[in-house]
Amino acid sequence: MDYPKFEVIGVTGLPEFKAGDNLGEEILKALSRMNVPIENGDVLVVSQKVVSKVEGMTVDLARVVPSQRALEIAKVCGKDPRFVELVLQESQSVEYVAPGHLIVTTKHGITCANAGIDVSNVDGTQNTVLLLPKDPDLSAKKLKEYIKNKTGKNVAVIISDTHGRTLREGQINVAIGLSGLNPFRDYRGKADMKGYVLRVKLIAVADEIASAAELVIGQATEKIPVALIKGLNVVEEGEYSAKTLNMPKERWFFKPQS
Repeated sequence: MDYPKFEVIGVTGLPEFKAGDNLGEEILKALSRMNVPIENGDVLVVSQKVVSKVEGMTVDLARVVPSQRALEIAKVCGKDPRFVELVLQESQSVEYVAPGHLIVTTKHGITCANAGIDVSNVDGTQNTVLLLPKDPDLSAKKLKEYIKNKTGKNVAVIISDTHGRTLREGQINVAIGLSGLNPFRDYRGKADMKGYVLRVKLIAVADEIASAAELVIGQATEKIPVALIKGLNVVEEGEYSAKTLNMPKERWFFKPQS
């Protein structure tokens, strides 16, 4: 019997990426060594960290001069003023400041801690940080097109990042960039198994896929920044964007108070 199922494969043997590296080429070489073929309908989930590294988004904090506003916010949240300055530069608005916390909405429209700026898995110190890609959707599109040009296969690509969730402990991976798939599965207006017409069921498929991939990607010493997912019927043409996953402020139920 053919049961519903999908497979998540961690892509192993990838190098320590640096600015200018060809991410697509290294992924294909690694999959070839693993004897895992790329097929039509596959989904590649790529950690934001490696995308940011190859795109040269690394910043040396020694070169950052904090503004007066950054100094004031740093006093409240207890973070390095230079780090706070970078957060401000990468943000369109500050949502919440408290000891240990700095929540902002990034230029991409993502509301998250510290504008998504990473210290972990960068260089092992507190002096070098990694910004988000300038345009994660474009990053995903370029990688998708590279795979298509080299293999002839039509895949989807998701750029993932680790985020917290409102009123939930812990973090999960979510999609901050994508190409080749609709980020939602829309059940609104459809009847359930009992005939009830669904009204609000809009499933964030892209985030679910990113979270599934994190189970093999990991967060610490796994050294697996990419996952290949097979068996999902989600790849489709269209101009889709991860930005549609960001809830507009006018729909926020919980308003942060600084």
